[in-house]
Parts: sequence; C-alpha cells; structure tokens
Amino acid sequence: MAGRVFITGGSGFVGSAVVSELARQGHAINALAHQGKLLESGAGAREIRGDLFDPATLDSGLEGCDAAIHLIGIIMEKPGKGITFERMHFEATRGVVDAAKRCGVRRYIQMSALGTRPNAVSQYHQTKWKAEEYVRASGLDWTIFRPSLIHGPGGFMRMEAGWARKSAPPFIVMPYFGRGAFGLGGAGLLQPVDVGDVARAFVDAIDQSQSIHKTYDLAGPERFTWPEFHQAAAREIVGKNRWTAPIPAWFAKLLAAAGLGPMLDFSRDQVEMSQEDNTGDPIPFQTDFGWTLRPFQACLREYADQL
Repeated sequence: MAGRVFITGGSGFVGSAVVSELARQGHAINALAHQGKLLESGAGAREIRGDLFDPATLDSGLEGCDAAIHLIGIIMEKPGKGITFERMHFEATRGVVDAAKRCGVRRYIQMSALGTRPNAVSQYHQTKWKAEEYVRASGLDWTIFRPSLIHGPGGFMRMEAGWARKSAPPFIVMPYFGRGAFGLGGAGLLQPVDVGDVARAFVDAIDQSQSIHKTYDLAGPERFTWPEFHQAAAREIVGKNRWTAPIPAWFAKLLAAAGLGPMLDFSRDQVEMSQEDNTGDPIPFQTDFGWTLRPFQACLREYADQL
C-alpha cells in the first residue's frame, strides 16, 4: 500500500534510484537532502533541508511518514570535516532510529554492506556492524540489506568506464589491489548488483511483511575476480578486453598511511576490503521477494552509453 516514506541520502547514487522507484510505485517522499544539493524526484516529494544529526530536522522529515529508509554511508573518511565511519555509519543510524521511534514510524529499512560482521578487519565494516546491532535492538519493524558492489550509470562505474576507455589514470591498464609481494596473489571475489535492483528491493520491502526482522544479501548471480570484472565491463563499454594489472595491496596501504589515499581516490579500508570476498547468498532474498537479481553484463549493456 502506497504511503509516505522518509529517506536519507536521497540525492546520492543509490538514493536517486530509490527515490525514482518510490515515485514509480506511488509513494509520497520526504527526502533529506544535503545543503546545496537539490533533490530530483517524482510527484509527491517533499525536500527536507537540514542537518542529519539535528533531531528537530529528523522529526520534521519523519512526521506523517509510514516508513523510513536510511541509506547514508561513506567509503572514505575526512576527519577534519567530521566525516568518519563512526559518525556517518553508527551515530547517523542511531539518530534516525531514535527519531523514527519518537515519531511512531515503525517500518525501518537499513542500508548495510556485504562483509559486515563482528570483529571485521576494516573500520568500515566494524561501524556498519555496530549500526546493524543498534537497528536490531530498536524494537522497530526493521529490514537490513547488505549489497555487494553496486553498479549503475554513476558511482564507481564512471571510473570503470574511464579505465576501459583509457581516459583515466593509469590509462594503459585497469588496476586492482592484489595480494603478495608483487600483487600477483589474487584478490577477493565480488557479485555486482544493479542499482535498479537495489532500489526495487528497498521499496518492495516497505510492504513485504515477510522481510521484517531479516537481513538479506543483495548479490548478483555471477561471481567475478577483479580482472574478470574489469574485462567484462570493458567488453560492454568499448567492445574489447583491456589489460589488467595489480597494485600490491601492501604498497597501496603504505600510500594510504602516508596520507596519499584521497589524492589517489582510495583509502586503507578500501584496500583491506578488496582482499576479502564480497560475495553472498541471494537465494533468501529471491525466495521472499519473488524476483531474481539480474546479471552484471545484461544490466551494463542497458546503460553503458550513459557512462
């Protein structure tokens, strides 16, 4: 049944897709937007301007809503600006959960990530786990989604397209972080999932009572090594394979520790996570929701010309 939904992160890569899907399914939308970013959404949308950490802003956004979708997350910290994993993953989640309880909004859907677990190697996953635990203890009617690498006409795939077209550094090859002294020991596997499928999952969950108090992997049907993923992407984007080459993970961590990560567009946590399998089991999701997550190349073929 269509209702009004509060969403954080509505102007981001995933959030824009969720907002579009909410509108497509007939929901009214209260979307919290960053200062200076205008929300592009369908009919019935109300843009909420204010601070994610301001209880009054959250209360205003949640007023009159039937559900809340919390998407906010970061991949790289900027401590000087107050952007840390602890603040953006855990404290933000705590604020939205508490506001939902104050406002009587029981249906709550949380964005997490594959690999989230207690005692994880990366701070990214540690703080995602802490946020999940807060949601699970909230007493709300929650659902948690853990996607693998989310692909679509934006986000990481813009960089992937630059590498495939040899228009972005390192130009000649498509790089990845590899194990071992020379990076030749492989890296983790991934199961890319389409951003449209992720958006549909979040919106379908609103009225899917079977999903309450469950945590789902959102992982596509194919498992790729990083070189296989790069080559599959290159075939769809430029019609041919491209060379791939590893950057030794130990060397990338040294660069990140030296403060060069932001300039090179990666963090130590990203390097750490790339060495783990980013895979999961999509069957529980597909059983409960009744539809199948789509394969990578078929989806990429639909939006490659937008990259």
